Amino acid sequence: MIFIRFTVLVILFALGGFGSVNLHAEILDEVVAIVEDDVILSSELHKEVATIKQRIEASGTQMPPDYVLRKQVLEKMIVEKLQRQLAERAGISVSDEMLNSAVADIAQRNNMSLDEFRAELERQGISFQTFLDNMRNEISVNQLRGREIGGRIKVSDKEVEHYEETQEKIGEEAVQYHLGHILIAVKEAASAIEIQEAQKKAEALVKKLRAGQDFAQTAISSSNDNNALKGGDLGWRTQGNLPSLFSDIVVHMAKGDVSDAIRSPSGFHIIKMLAIKGLDNHVITKTKVRHILIKTNELVDDNEARKRLLAIKSRIKAGEDFGALARVNSDDKGSALKGGSLDWVGPGDLVKPFEETMNKLAINDISEPVQTQFGWHLIQVLDRENKDNSQDYKKNLIKDAIRKRKIEEETELWIRRLRDEAYVEINESKL
Repeated sequence: MIFIRFTVLVILFALGGFGSVNLHAEILDEVVAIVEDDVILSSELHKEVATIKQRIEASGTQMPPDYVLRKQVLEKMIVEKLQRQLAERAGISVSDEMLNSAVADIAQRNNMSLDEFRAELERQGISFQTFLDNMRNEISVNQLRGREIGGRIKVSDKEVEHYEETQEKIGEEAVQYHLGHILIAVKEAASAIEIQEAQKKAEALVKKLRAGQDFAQTAISSSNDNNALKGGDLGWRTQGNLPSLFSDIVVHMAKGDVSDAIRSPSGFHIIKMLAIKGLDNHVITKTKVRHILIKTNELVDDNEARKRLLAIKSRIKAGEDFGALARVNSDDKGSALKGGSLDWVGPGDLVKPFEETMNKLAINDISEPVQTQFGWHLIQVLDRENKDNSQDYKKNLIKDAIRKRKIEEETELWIRRLRDEAYVEINESKL
């Protein structure tokens, strides 16, 4: 095994004597693993282990032995580094604009300004620069996966039809499952003996788990899956969002059940039913709305467009018909023919500034002029209703569910193949 030690020469100049120099070597860092043409240093591993420990402690899961945790974290780092290397070789880069947009989106989803988000990270002991570096890596790896896997995934109409038929037959479309997952990986070219050893290990874990051994702690210690350091938690999934390998098994499991070892090309899987719940009806608010649009151009600027709409609004308040004025004045020719009607619309059907204004209006109220990318609008809400959109909603999600399932299965195989084919040398003495 190759062993590499980084050293730094520290030059100390004696203050009391001109030209007096002492040289000595001081150990700076040590290599824990060689990953293709790169290395993972002891300091990097130590930092990542500390981060993972914080997460495990926060989740209340029992901490595995330090050596086991370090080994699991190192494996995670190796796989991540291999993916980053492949992304670099593929010429994938993340611009500052793309990175800043992603960070701003995360801050917004947490109801924070960018400055507040940065302060919160620092309060938790997370360097903002480290967060940016991790985000950049994550985006590039996601782009890589999209290129390597996403482009190959196709979902046919027959698959969608089969999914609908199967869901109707088993009646499980209204149920969500919270699953834990453990993978005992097997290499693609594994020998019969290696496969048998992996199976024995998986079956031994099944017995221990059924006897009461903590699942999350076992996943952290033993699983080769990407979710291992999250305690194997797959989160809440509908049956259609589960890997096809599990979909026919979960419907027969009760809360707390641990499956037998399930064979796949990746190895042996163990799943635990953490919880089950019914899926609430998908109720949406539909709005019947109409509008008058004035587009801007070389002759009509923003002020002129707004002025025209205010004049039209005054005429409506004075008793003129909105529909008649829309037919004559609106630049949206499609809706103008129908008196400005956009008919019934649901969440996300219209651009954000229009929808936000519409949602604030009472029935029959008319908005002030509002600007969107299409021009300036006068909006009137005619009616609202709450509609159970469950069936349409589920049908619209079927194709995406099948695609996600396929991507998940392909990603797992792709990562195992990437790891198996890479040159990786681990310095076990430094774990």
